[in-house]
Amino acid sequence: MHLARFPRVKICHAPTPLEFMPNLTKHLGGPQLWIKRDDCTGVATGGNKNRKLEFLMGEALAQGATHIVTQGAVQSNHVRQTAAVAAKLGLKCTAVLEHRVNTNDTAYLDGGNVLMDRLLGINIEYRAGGTDMQAAIEEVGAKLSSAGDKVYLIPGGGSNPTGALGYAAVALELMAQANEIGLRIDRLVHATGSAGTQAGLVAGFEALNSGIRVLGIGVRNPRDKQEANVHKLAEATAEKLGLKGGIRREAVEANCDYVGEGYGIPTQGMAGGCPGEC
Repeated sequence: MHLARFPRVKICHAPTPLEFMPNLTKHLGGPQLWIKRDDCTGVATGGNKNRKLEFLMGEALAQGATHIVTQGAVQSNHVRQTAAVAAKLGLKCTAVLEHRVNTNDTAYLDGGNVLMDRLLGINIEYRAGGTDMQAAIEEVGAKLSSAGDKVYLIPGGGSNPTGALGYAAVALELMAQANEIGLRIDRLVHATGSAGTQAGLVAGFEALNSGIRVLGIGVRNPRDKQEANVHKLAEATAEKLGLKGGIRREAVEANCDYVGEGYGIPTQGMAGGCPGEC
């Protein structure tokens, strides 16, 4: 992979550490567990979206964009990180937030990431749950363009072939770290939602002929739908990378048995797994 062919803005604190977890490994009785610390990517408390934003914002700047428009659910991590990177680069930013969860909880509606979005100075518009959010940002973008802004649209989660390049780059970074310390990696497990992280990892590991299996733990969709979404995006990412032969369907695996009640609503397992009163 020759990623230098693509516009990129270096914003992440990378390479992020690859850290062994001896106590958890012992507690679970093996296998040997390591964690790739992409919580440490930097901007706006870190997270995986910064990886995608390196390439998305690189492309935006290459196109002369002045205004970023993106979307996500209320409490979207992607929106928070996009707002922060846009502020860092001196770009205007508008986010369209979907009321995906029916609640009057002011902490959910106004705290957390929404509070950070406002502190970062972006414009926020809201839409009802079930709205076609891609159509919504295209509509907002058209209005801003007619007012004279040079608009760049970023889909939910930053998940398109350009954004997925961020995790193709992580595949390359992780392989370099593993090779340096003589670590054989059999399987990589991560959360999968808007599909860009998993698609990038799958395309990257396939391009490197790594033999590493990627398992996504679904956060929203049923398994069949999630795997189809990831495979479609992985194929498009592989094409962008110039990978011949496409992506094997069996390279895309998801476990969607742990999807909860709604976006940002903790499950019992997340709260400690206590049945009844704790």
